[in-house]
Amino acid sequence: MNPTQVAQGRLHTPFHSRIAALDTLNNWHTWKGYTTPDALYCADLEYFAIRNATAVFDLTPMTKYRITGPDAEAYVNRLVTRDMTKIRPGRVAYAVWCDDAGQVLDDGTIFHLRPGEYRLCSQERHFAWLTAATIGFDVTVKHETADVAALAVQGPTSFSVLKAMGYPELGELKPFGLAHVDFQGAELMVSRTGYTGDLGYELWIEPGKAEALWDALFEAGRLYGIRAIGTEALEHARIEAGFLAAYHEFLPADETIRTGRSRSPLELGLEWTVDFKKPVFNGRRALAEEAKRGSTWRLVKLDIEGNKPAHNSYIFAKPKNNREAIGFITSAAWSPVCKQNIALGTVRTPHGKPGDTVWVEIYYQREMHWSRKMARATVVDKPFWFPERRGATPPGPY
Repeated sequence: MNPTQVAQGRLHTPFHSRIAALDTLNNWHTWKGYTTPDALYCADLEYFAIRNATAVFDLTPMTKYRITGPDAEAYVNRLVTRDMTKIRPGRVAYAVWCDDAGQVLDDGTIFHLRPGEYRLCSQERHFAWLTAATIGFDVTVKHETADVAALAVQGPTSFSVLKAMGYPELGELKPFGLAHVDFQGAELMVSRTGYTGDLGYELWIEPGKAEALWDALFEAGRLYGIRAIGTEALEHARIEAGFLAAYHEFLPADETIRTGRSRSPLELGLEWTVDFKKPVFNGRRALAEEAKRGSTWRLVKLDIEGNKPAHNSYIFAKPKNNREAIGFITSAAWSPVCKQNIALGTVRTPHGKPGDTVWVEIYYQREMHWSRKMARATVVDKPFWFPERRGATPPGPY
């Protein structure tokens, strides 16, 4: 039995003992079978740790696959829309993969660990699909989620914490780069990646060293405002960064029932990840046809007037009650650092071009009383939060 298993089939990550010791709210949910906190003490304070100090999030439940073999590069390149031959060893790529109809099955990060060796990280589990796709390739796919413990270390003081741990060389690590360093005799992989839109890193290590890594990290971060966080704070940060989330901005194509509920990468604003110079990849023909005729949907980033988040709201072209909706909000939040009411949404083309004005129907409740507001919104083409430190190499001394 896996040492992280507990009663009723629930799983605890290798960091669970440390996280549970910090918990004061008892708000937990299940992430792919693992017990994961919504928040530990206060979601708002946890969010500010991301933007003002160092926040630590347990990434272990993220689905992870190791892909190895002589044909590993050709195999990965066949699966995803991006040209993976351009991603050299020691680099990480954000990528999406589609079904034959060009609809997104999932998105994630692909780590080119060493020549002929990759790690694919995703929200959903794809082992059967990945295994079926190995036909004709000399390649091995291993499901290694439980074999790798992982932490996201995010925020302006994150490099200062890693430097205090004894890794000043990580200052030369560029965004989407990765390095292998020694931690107490074990290999610690550090990637300059994250889901917050800020300066940040992700740490990957064998489960047996997880608690020791946690303790060393928090000791080094004692003077840098280090805090553990839950998913609510991370969700807030990813909306500010304009990052997509499965089951919010899109449904995995193999999970949909009704026609027209899935999305293509072109409809999600991910045309930059689709390389038609590649001769063959899943969904290429369908995506090429879509590129010629135009897409049905368009992902939009909205700057909305007022301070009432537009959760689950409809989007209209004009502020008229009897006008048909042109789309809907997929994620929304009030951004404390941007001082903006922000949202991600999907609208029917030709609506939603940058600079367009649309209207959002917002319902909100205060003391059991519901109110309705038609709020003006502007379509923007940049992330809401993109600080200079996110790409600075070396990072500044915070």
